[in-house]
Amino acid sequence: MATKKTAARTPTGLAPSYPYYLANAAVAANTDLEVRDKYSGKVATRVAMGDATAIRKAIVAAHKARGAMADFPPDKRRDVLEHCVRRFQERFEELALALCIEAGKPIKDARGEVTRLIDTFRIAAGEATRTEGEYVELQISERTRGYRGMVKRVPVGACSFITPFNFPLNLVAHKVAPAIAAGCPFVLKPAAKTPVGALIIGEILAETDLPKGAFSVIPCSNEDAAALTEDERIALLSFTGGLIGWDLKARAGKKKVVLELGGNAACIVDEDPGLPLDKVVERLVFGAYYQSGQSCIGVQRIYAHRTVYDALRRKLKKAIGGLRSGDPRDERTFVGPVIDSDAADRIESWIAAARKGGAKVIAGGKREGNIIPATLLEQVPRDADLQRKEVFGPVAILEPVDSFDEAIARVNDSDFGLQAGVFTANLANAMRAWDRIEAGGVVVGDVPSFRVDNMPYGGIKDSGIGREGVKYAIRDMTEERLLVIRDPA
Repeated sequence: MATKKTAARTPTGLAPSYPYYLANAAVAANTDLEVRDKYSGKVATRVAMGDATAIRKAIVAAHKARGAMADFPPDKRRDVLEHCVRRFQERFEELALALCIEAGKPIKDARGEVTRLIDTFRIAAGEATRTEGEYVELQISERTRGYRGMVKRVPVGACSFITPFNFPLNLVAHKVAPAIAAGCPFVLKPAAKTPVGALIIGEILAETDLPKGAFSVIPCSNEDAAALTEDERIALLSFTGGLIGWDLKARAGKKKVVLELGGNAACIVDEDPGLPLDKVVERLVFGAYYQSGQSCIGVQRIYAHRTVYDALRRKLKKAIGGLRSGDPRDERTFVGPVIDSDAADRIESWIAAARKGGAKVIAGGKREGNIIPATLLEQVPRDADLQRKEVFGPVAILEPVDSFDEAIARVNDSDFGLQAGVFTANLANAMRAWDRIEAGGVVVGDVPSFRVDNMPYGGIKDSGIGREGVKYAIRDMTEERLLVIRDPA
């Protein structure tokens, strides 16, 4: 597989412009999409913007590539994924800088996401040659003597992927890498606010010998992307983003749909949390404020047993006060800007509304541009947006509870159910949390923000349907096919 030279860089470290990828080929159709540095607000680069015609062509190409991708041998799929791993490693700092600029992600978080991108493709490379199947014993009565059954998994066909701005590398990876491992051609629409990382992935995929039409990566408007949901040639839609996902599901027709739609993740701190309180605070601060709180499983609600509440409150206030906000390129920065001024305005208004309703600010400060300082509140009204909705910013609330069961009830008092965290030294409480918390995952001894890229990840309620995590995504991208053989009598 060829390794291409990268384009000349601008002073920002990005290329002056990026093409989109249609049926494996770079298309420099225009430079219509401005990508702004989320800290300075200046245009950092320009990206080719697709339209409805480009999307239709990509769908046609993916549909035609179904047979070629299904026939593309598992070892060659593995080789493609391993090539990507090598190239991501070679372009590690470039990918991290792109994240830092286009997403405003602090550079340490950006490097962490590039590491996860590599992990996800590496896991998929391993899975590419491990397709699941089984032998089915059919001789269950006299009439079925001499019959044998076997089941294998086959690719569903062309897939469409729509990804959000907050993890523009790793959330793309969790769709693209399993698709290649499963043998599914795909069309990807990356977030218009953060398309560069996905286009670099497209550039690297274009270096491989994937069959023509195996992939397209096209930034476009939501209106022009309608066919990704509605076109019957698409066999599976995988969407990560907001509650608009339910509308997409309603429009998707007969195709399979996987949705990851966020949450307002909660964490319980029991009367004996099982760790020194300083360690609990360290993890809570990370979970609530890493990458400016723009994570679906960021800690938003903390329920602490009353016996530890005051000490936890005091330690959280001190720890939050020590967090540095500012330029995401600065190695010391922990909280960078949120994605845009609309997001900052919304978060600021939710804090103001909670305070008007009686909430008290434990820690927080003054907004500077699109930087919202790490904020912690208590006595937040139960009907406030900060309680009921996904804040998607560096804001958390703290509440005392009198029992572990009360804490579970408060966790479950939510329209969402993605992941929850539990700090407890009580094994019975840990198991009760696993049994009773209404979420796709329960993390004991850590925050709900913990994720490893091979574990099943997804939610219930308004948090979505289906699971990601490479092996689990491959299951969604494949279907069972039965073979029955009758022995000659």
